[in-house]
Amino acid sequence: MNPSEIERLQTYLRKLFGSERIKIVPPPRKGLSIELAVNDETIGTVHRDVDEGETSYSIHLTVLEEDLPAPRPAATNPAVGSPSRR
Repeated sequence: MNPSEIERLQTYLRKLFGSERIKIVPPPRKGLSIELAVNDETIGTVHRDVDEGETSYSIHLTVLEEDLPAPRPAATNPAVGSPSRR
C-alpha cells in the first residue's frame, strides 16, 4: 500500500469507528505486514487485494486471551430447568 492509500484507509476507519486513536502503521521494510493499531497497540494486520480491477482491504484482528478480562463465575439460578408452578 502506498502512503495515500494508508491515509485514506486510516481516515475511513477513524470515521467509521468514531475514534482518532486508530492508526495504520506501514511496515519498516518492504514485504512485512501493514499493522492496525489503537493507542499504539497493534491489534491486527491490513491486507490489500485487487480482483478483476477492484481493490479491497481486509483487516485481520488478533485478540490475545491474556488481554481479556477474567471470566465471571457461572450464575446459579434455581428456577432454570425446574418445572414452572402455576
